[in-house]
Amino acid sequence: MKKPLFLIFQILFLDQASKFWVKTHMTIGQEIKVIGNWFRIHFTENPGMAFGMELSGENGKLVLTLFRIIAAILIFIYLYRLTKKDSHPLLLISISMILAGAIGNIIDSMFYGVLFNESTFYEPAKLLSAEEGYAPLFHGHVVDMLYFPILKGQYPSWVPLLGSKEFIFFRPVFNLADSSITIGVFILILCQSKCYKSKDKESIPAQSDIPEETDNPETFETRILSDNEQV
Repeated sequence: MKKPLFLIFQILFLDQASKFWVKTHMTIGQEIKVIGNWFRIHFTENPGMAFGMELSGENGKLVLTLFRIIAAILIFIYLYRLTKKDSHPLLLISISMILAGAIGNIIDSMFYGVLFNESTFYEPAKLLSAEEGYAPLFHGHVVDMLYFPILKGQYPSWVPLLGSKEFIFFRPVFNLADSSITIGVFILILCQSKCYKSKDKESIPAQSDIPEETDNPETFETRILSDNEQV
């Protein structure tokens, strides 16, 4: 269990460190170009799920946070059981990454509303300031900042609903926790046959490895004589 926990803590540290820096040094909507125009740090806050999806209302936010906590607990139990079964390393890595990403976003949802004042278009947020937090416990917003507008164009006019509108790939803004979950799921899908390969099947020798008994008359006669001598 030590290696999975080490990986989880590494991802959590990088995720939270990047969010803390963005939250306390950037204003809402501010951008920093990292590599040309296709990789930017773009500060936005997400009150819902990954890539901007959300449930409506305050109750929806609370339900989403509680669901994340329950899911993280179940994933941790599953990971613990996998470590006891001496599972494939890729399986442990993928589940650890999914769990780390889930915990990273849970921290935002649970505590950021209490720890920080509100981020605005004019001023970065402050940690544990004299002002009250911007939201109660379990109602914080997830900090997103990774933006990869790799391709830009325009939809053809004949495309329903999207005709003549701007096309951007990849439009959603996300964070390291989202990336960890996505990569973990991809590893799980791509290496499914290896990850869930039965140990019992691996231990069964191939048919070619099983020595065949010969019908050599001399061998058969030798066995009979040996049995008679023992009698």
